[in-house]
Amino acid sequence: MTFDNAAPAAQDIQQLFDRIAPVYDDFNQQLSWGLHRIWKQMAVDWSGAAVGQTCLDVCCGSGDLALLLARRVGPTGTVYGVDFSPAQLAIARQKSARQFRLAPLHWVEGDALALPFADGQFEAATMAYGLRNLTNLTQGLKELRRVLKPGAKAAVLDFLQPQSAWLRQFQHWYLNTVVVPTAQNFGMTDEYAYIAPSVERFPLGPAQRQLALDAGFSSAVHYPIAGGLMGILVLTR
Repeated sequence: MTFDNAAPAAQDIQQLFDRIAPVYDDFNQQLSWGLHRIWKQMAVDWSGAAVGQTCLDVCCGSGDLALLLARRVGPTGTVYGVDFSPAQLAIARQKSARQFRLAPLHWVEGDALALPFADGQFEAATMAYGLRNLTNLTQGLKELRRVLKPGAKAAVLDFLQPQSAWLRQFQHWYLNTVVVPTAQNFGMTDEYAYIAPSVERFPLGPAQRQLALDAGFSSAVHYPIAGGLMGILVLTR
């Protein structure tokens, strides 16, 4: 399946993440030189998650951020990871089964546009590389706000189009001459070719901030990181 510059349908995205699940963690590790772990930890830090809290990771994928949240909140807290890809959730369950001294973890198959949780259920939330893939960004942000308690924070990590011309050129080169050929070695060329057009469609930091404010968040700050190749949107309910 090949994606062009038009946004793919939700079912196509779900099937894509099911297919890449077996190689997803190894691929992320190789292509980020391990830096994805630092960026994810930054998102957890900026979410404000604390010991004993009930937290949520939306679009949890293979579970990295949910596991970081579970370490942060400890055995007296609770963490929910929600994703619409059963294959990714299966890997998340396997990873969490090998961990100790964590908060109780609940893996939930669900839609980020209609989260299966009560209003005001969570004290902190994260999302990594998920917002960009939603078919309705505003609805996804509204749902994220809905399930947070008043005053709670969420941190949303994702790719970003750099403002610097040479960094944009570097990002384009990297995605098309490093990511896609590496994916070819995993037999996943088409599955990873979608990243470049998805980044091009994704709103820049100021536009993400405005979308969050329009969705009802009381404050929204966007922080470019990794030289502007990534960004973290920090939201307050």
